[in-house]
Amino acid sequence: MALQRLRGRIGEEATEQLHSAEASGADAVAACNALGLFGGDARLVIVDGVEAWKTADVKELESYLAAPAPTTVLALVGDGIKRDSALAKAVAKAGQVLAYDVTKKQLPEWVAEQFARLGASAGRDTCRALVEAVGDNVGDLSSEIQKLATWANGDQITRATVEELAVGRAETPIFAVTDSWGRRDVAATLRAAESLLDRSHRPRSGELIRLVASLVGHVGRVRKAAHLVDEGVRSSEIASRLKIHPFVAEKAAKQAGNFSPEELGLATVRLAELDAGAKGGSRLPPELQLDQTIVEITRRAD
Repeated sequence: MALQRLRGRIGEEATEQLHSAEASGADAVAACNALGLFGGDARLVIVDGVEAWKTADVKELESYLAAPAPTTVLALVGDGIKRDSALAKAVAKAGQVLAYDVTKKQLPEWVAEQFARLGASAGRDTCRALVEAVGDNVGDLSSEIQKLATWANGDQITRATVEELAVGRAETPIFAVTDSWGRRDVAATLRAAESLLDRSHRPRSGELIRLVASLVGHVGRVRKAAHLVDEGVRSSEIASRLKIHPFVAEKAAKQAGNFSPEELGLATVRLAELDAGAKGGSRLPPELQLDQTIVEITRRAD
């Protein structure tokens, strides 16, 4: 977010983007000292991946920061840089160190705060959905937050907006399918599965296999959560026992209440059969098998 604000203030035409894979500390210093097209106008030099810089690079930076170019803003971006590292200390002496140390549990709240800073509004469930779709990398999340806030233009950002526009980077970005299944909404589950297959950049057959594997994993989590709920275990403890994110545990426990143990057992069996059938174990087209299985494991018994 800080970089986006800097870019907006200084302008893309006055911004130079470097990466540590190709730019040393000396290269970054040279870029900072270079005159802009219009001489004294403000400039922005961004260097990504600075966690890879060595001692010599940091020394070059320290020398520059003793007398920096007055009209140039230098932004260094890196992952896993400790506050007591030589690089962080050098930056802290002359500028500001912005650390985005957000725990996984805090991510939905952090997302909501970022939306608010951009003048956008999104509910708790929407923020959780974005984390599920994108993953826990704050850089990826920041990009999606900026995009969604710009698209919304002051309107409320909904879960449907996230499902439609967010670029999924998480390991299992199929929450639209699993949430619909958890609500026992057959039509919505079928639509979500079809949409996922349509939007994927992978071959359709490969995406279908991945979708089935994700459903197997999700139903398995819900089934385990159901056993723990029956034992009186709280969702926070379920997260610890199953080694999953707290809001994933909360959702699994809630969905478990919509199915009987027998139904969850049947869903596990039917998904295993679907997995085998989709990999060549059945003469039926894989997508037909998928649709039939979704209907069977989602609908309520009459």
